[in-house]
Amino acid sequence: MTEDHLRSFLFVPATRPDRIGKALASGADAVIVDLEDAVPADAKDQARSTLMTFLAKNPDVKVLVRINSAGTGEFEADLALCRDAEAVFGVMLAKADSAKDIEHTADTTKKPVWPLIESGAGIAALAELVKARGIARLSIGALDLASDLGLISDTLGAEKMLDHCRSQLVIHSRAAGLAPPVETVVPVIDQPDVVVRVAINASQMGFTGMLAIHPAQLPAIHQAFTPNSSQVEWAQQVVAGAAEFGAVFQLNGKMVDAPVIKQAHSILARAQPQT
Repeated sequence: MTEDHLRSFLFVPATRPDRIGKALASGADAVIVDLEDAVPADAKDQARSTLMTFLAKNPDVKVLVRINSAGTGEFEADLALCRDAEAVFGVMLAKADSAKDIEHTADTTKKPVWPLIESGAGIAALAELVKARGIARLSIGALDLASDLGLISDTLGAEKMLDHCRSQLVIHSRAAGLAPPVETVVPVIDQPDVVVRVAINASQMGFTGMLAIHPAQLPAIHQAFTPNSSQVEWAQQVVAGAAEFGAVFQLNGKMVDAPVIKQAHSILARAQPQT
């Protein structure tokens, strides 16, 4: 499975190397080692040291690292860690709202940057952010975004506003030729129906992956972002029909042309098991 088709991203604190190993074995498509919110302000140096020690002892692992936002006192030290650690395949930039910061992150680390959009400023800057050199794939941090926008939690109005923001990530990602964006975390672990609802909503809106805070959330995420058997069968019929009949033909009474064929190929790519 390519990085564009990763469905689940499991957060784990950099201060807990025992959990990093468990996260890597959890079945998540990718693990995000967190140097930001999961690490207290007075433990940042310890977190970086602990992470570097873990990566040195486990040279074959591959992880994303969420770093502290630009402008914080931890930013440059986080960049240096990501630059020097071969196991880090991408850098998630917290509270991203500047193309300059994304490019600085990419240029310093020599790694793809995954901007986390968590503010009104980030939403407003999307047209420029998606053009930044080194950008990989957008994700949304709905908890911080809702707080920044002054939304009232768990209300219909807040959900409408957040869905509007989600749509902006999908549109700008597509316009820039990026992979579809990644949905926010759900902060509840013992309510799988909530994870299912959020994941299905995001999938229907054009997202193709989701952040997670616990392995128990992974099955719902994988189900929501993996094409089902009916979708795969339809896509296989479309691709086979294109090979036999060309760019325009009929399937089950409906016209198939280039956009439909492209959609079918996308479904089959997302249906491939992770390797």
